[in-house]
Amino acid sequence: MKYTTRSTAILLLMLGFLFSFSGVQAQYLEEFEEKVTEFTLDNGLHFIIIERHDAPVASFYTHVNVGGVNEPVGNTGIAHIFEHMAFKGTHYIGTTNWEEEKVAIDNMDQAYQNWLRESYKTDPDSALMEQYWDEFQKYQEESKQYVVNNEFSQIIQQNGGTGLNASTGADFTNYFYSLPSNRAELWFNLEADRFKNPTYREFYVEKEVVREERNMRTESNPIGRLIEEFLAVAYTAHPYGRPVVGWNSDITATTIADAKDFYEKFYVPSNITIGIAGDVDPDQMKEFAEMYFGDLREGEPAPIVTTKEPEQRGERRFTIEGNSQPIMLIGYHGVAESHEDFEALNLLGNIISNGRTSRLYKKLVEEDQLALQVGAFNGFPGSKYSSMFLTLAVPNMNVELDTLEQSIYTEIESVKEGVLTQEELDRARTNIRAGIIRGLNNNTGLASNFASTHNNQGDWREVFLRLDRINEVTLEDLQRVAREYLTKDNRTVGATVRAES
Repeated sequence: MKYTTRSTAILLLMLGFLFSFSGVQAQYLEEFEEKVTEFTLDNGLHFIIIERHDAPVASFYTHVNVGGVNEPVGNTGIAHIFEHMAFKGTHYIGTTNWEEEKVAIDNMDQAYQNWLRESYKTDPDSALMEQYWDEFQKYQEESKQYVVNNEFSQIIQQNGGTGLNASTGADFTNYFYSLPSNRAELWFNLEADRFKNPTYREFYVEKEVVREERNMRTESNPIGRLIEEFLAVAYTAHPYGRPVVGWNSDITATTIADAKDFYEKFYVPSNITIGIAGDVDPDQMKEFAEMYFGDLREGEPAPIVTTKEPEQRGERRFTIEGNSQPIMLIGYHGVAESHEDFEALNLLGNIISNGRTSRLYKKLVEEDQLALQVGAFNGFPGSKYSSMFLTLAVPNMNVELDTLEQSIYTEIESVKEGVLTQEELDRARTNIRAGIIRGLNNNTGLASNFASTHNNQGDWREVFLRLDRINEVTLEDLQRVAREYLTKDNRTVGATVRAES
């Protein structure tokens, strides 16, 4: 492998120009394309290779086009649970005897299913439930004796790997880490093996880990509780209204059989994009891809979300009583990132709330001292489908939520009247451009942004073409989208208030 800093210098120079001037994106995109190689295997698995030869390392990012929005009713949280399974090894890694371990796992899941079915009956037999639970625990203990803990991650660490992690969102699940570039074949071997041969090892142990995550993020977190309730109220039909971490009862209800069905439907090659950025040879990457991923089962195309959220018929309001600091969340139904108004709403959120120069911060925090914290953002909980434009505010001591709420509406109404300036719009553009370039200043950022953009929008080039759309937004557009989307009938308002003693 030849190591040179020339390509990196070109890349940095190009990005500098790209984010400094409007109207030149196409020129520098063409230049950038020289560093990108794409190919799709016969089974539908797509690869994007970005060459950066400044250091002998590479980052690997697997983007699966499945998240909380795709989960079946009764199995919320299953995308996150399956994400945990991908770190448990394979038929060859993480076990002392896979054949015997598999028998114990199958018996364990059958016993759990028996216990679950009995527990759901109108008049469950407690003796029978105890019998099934004892069987479940017996097989769970039996399966544990074959487990070699953390062997998958240890192999990566021993070979110089860093940043091993994964995440699950409403629209996606991703897996990523970096390795020395001369260990690229190791990545192909491990990544293909864990997705071709999922084992569901320690499945019920990891379910409890996920449940504990839910407890930390939601049950014990005032903002988490408010957001979960908010989404459930704001969405009546679309699965964006369900929590990615899962409802507690659904975590209990999910079995290995459910996870296998989820895997079969969604972890198909045509639903996966892999990004690789760093000191790699594209021809060699294609050779490895065909060698290790070529026999990954093609499967049927993954099911798509067809439910559309109906138009809201009027303002929705709710409160949660608790002992925490009062918090308010105001949200408006917006659009998906593929919609022509998405960037205008992004810029509007940035102008209203991003940093100390934003309108809401200056007015509510500094001048009137009504709020300790205030912020607005677009594209929640995901952006593949019509999403929400949110404003979150925490009142100052002795400030009523009603007072704070009306002050927020006053600022929004002023936007509708055309109060925004070109200086504010230009500053918001600069902020968003800076965010984009921060996401592209390392191998992991390049691999993740290119792969996720390809999966969500059909082409990694949209990372750069987005800048044209940002530059095309005018002050009139900001005023128009504020009038169109930030309306009372389209609004959901939720608050955490102190419980009355």
